[in-house]
Amino acid sequence: MPSFDVVSSPDLQEIDNAINNTKREVDNRFDFKNTNSTIERTDYSITIETTDNTKLNQFNDILKNNIVRRKVDPKFIHVKSTETASGNRVRQFVDILNGISKDDAKKITNLVKSSKMKVQASINGDEVRITGKKRDDLQSMIDLLKQSDIGIPLQYQNFRD
Repeated sequence: MPSFDVVSSPDLQEIDNAINNTKREVDNRFDFKNTNSTIERTDYSITIETTDNTKLNQFNDILKNNIVRRKVDPKFIHVKSTETASGNRVRQFVDILNGISKDDAKKITNLVKSSKMKVQASINGDEVRITGKKRDDLQSMIDLLKQSDIGIPLQYQNFRD
C-alpha cells in the first residue's frame, strides 16, 4: 500500500551556514563595530547577545535574511525570550523548531479526514504517516497539505509504492 511521511525537521547544516554568514556580516558592518555581538547555536536553540534592542532587531533581520538565502524555511526560527544580560547588554533566545507537535499532528489528521479522500493518517511520534490505495490520492494529499496553513514547515519523505 503506497504511503509517505509528513515531517518537520530543519537542515541544521544550512542553519549553521546561515549563522556563520550572519557572524561574518555582523563583524564587517560599521554599525556593529565595538559591540562584541555574538551568536551561538547549541542543538535546537540559538543565543544572540548584543548591546541594545535596536542592534538585536538588526541582528534578527540579518539572521532571517541569511536563513532564507540558504533556502531554509524561516518558520523554523521562533523567538522565545529576550532578557537583559550583564553590562548593559541584551540576550535573546531563539528556538529551532523540530518535529511535529501533537496538536499540529492532530490538525494534519483532521485535515486528511475532512478531505474525503481515500487515505488514512496515523501519528508516529513526531511524524505523520499517510497511506492510501492510489498514488494519485497521495499526491493530491501532498498538494492539499502544501496549500493548507498548518503553521509549521512540512517536508514529505519516504514516498513508497
